[in-house]
Amino acid sequence: MLKSTFTPIYLVLSPKPKSPKLSSHIITNTFSNSTQPVRQNSSLKHTPSSAYVHLPFCRKRCHYCDFPIVALGSASTQTQNDPRVSNYIQWLCREINATKIDEENTNTPLQTVFFGGGTPSLVPPTMVSSVLETLRNKFGLSQSAEISMEMDPGTFDYKKMQEMMLLGVNRVSLGVQAFQEKLLRSCGRAHGLKEVHEAIDIVKSCGVENWSIDLIASLPHQTSDMWEESLRLAIEAQPTHVSVYDLQIEQGTKFGRMYAPGEFPLPCETQSAEFYKMASRMLGDANYNHYEISSYCKSGYECRHNYTYWKNKPFYAFGLGSTSFVGGLRFSRPKMVNEYMNFVQNLENGSVNSSSDNDIHGKDTAMDVVMLSLRTARGLDLKRFGESFGSSLVLSLLEAYKPYVESEHVVFLDEQRITIGIDDVKNAHLDETNSERRVAYIRLSDPNGFLLSNELIALAFGVIDS
Repeated sequence: MLKSTFTPIYLVLSPKPKSPKLSSHIITNTFSNSTQPVRQNSSLKHTPSSAYVHLPFCRKRCHYCDFPIVALGSASTQTQNDPRVSNYIQWLCREINATKIDEENTNTPLQTVFFGGGTPSLVPPTMVSSVLETLRNKFGLSQSAEISMEMDPGTFDYKKMQEMMLLGVNRVSLGVQAFQEKLLRSCGRAHGLKEVHEAIDIVKSCGVENWSIDLIASLPHQTSDMWEESLRLAIEAQPTHVSVYDLQIEQGTKFGRMYAPGEFPLPCETQSAEFYKMASRMLGDANYNHYEISSYCKSGYECRHNYTYWKNKPFYAFGLGSTSFVGGLRFSRPKMVNEYMNFVQNLENGSVNSSSDNDIHGKDTAMDVVMLSLRTARGLDLKRFGESFGSSLVLSLLEAYKPYVESEHVVFLDEQRITIGIDDVKNAHLDETNSERRVAYIRLSDPNGFLLSNELIALAFGVIDS
């Protein structure tokens, strides 16, 4: 599947990043694909109420994919008797059972579960059921929990969809990626356009109320007309959510060997920016709220699980290459199956050290909060930020972003979330008795501010680190 989950912040931008090129304006949001050392973070140390579960199986590896996956073969759709799948599920359940929990906070059942991959819809419902039952027995599972699953066209039928729904899956993320046969083939996708329309029909006929379509922009040979058609057909399908991702050329992938970012046949930076603006305009006109850089939804259909990430709340993660955030610590699992099995055994034996000798760094935490908050339409809550990191840092951020309010890349909002006019910002001295109390939120404008999100977040990092 596409990058639809979250990368720990410190793996995306260093504390003193160089301003990235515009073509990388969308900060990717996927779990880390490599084992990283544990780093301590002073974010909330509450008991997690969300869990990410990595199901790594795909029919084949797409040309842009650098995720930890297990390719089963292009024709693989029936995996009930595949030992690679059943064995992995057993190890996954063992990891869940071996996970330590805070005995003083055992009354917090899971509110969200996200099955990502890979292609989770390749896993038989009976095995998904065993994972959910293991989670329920270990942590508890709310009756109103959002249970999301990434599903690829061509990997499920009406019966399988119904079985998943009976297990509690109530949110589907459908990996369409494009509505052109040519582009699907050029990406190495295992499905074609016929399977896309069949999958949409299945999801709708089964009565899935909460479902998303994933699309990729800036693909090789993709034209503005193609992108407009994909957006139009996605809107006509009437999902409650649409995720729009900018293609990332990763080292080690087939695309990474074939193409250089910004060079033909990839769209140039200007074209990529126009694709992003087109998505913002067309989806906005169709009454989708642009609530996060890559995410649009009908009112009330924001992905609850992803909000766990954007609000920097703790979460469990299980499975190959996944990264958890528990007790203020981010911890990544191995991305190779054999190494992952050894990790689970060590976890069961009590020999996995999930603690850190590193001190909690306030600067790192402040960077986390800024980066996550500025990804969202809500933006950075200055009152909370000031309470955690000091009013002087708030004033420094306001001063640094002041020119970008005039250029309309950044928006200052008051307590009622009413935009503060450019003239008021230009004339303000931003002292504690004036604008600190008046400016309650900083957010990036849509779409121009989101387009420059890397640069604008890097600016904040520089202020925090100074």
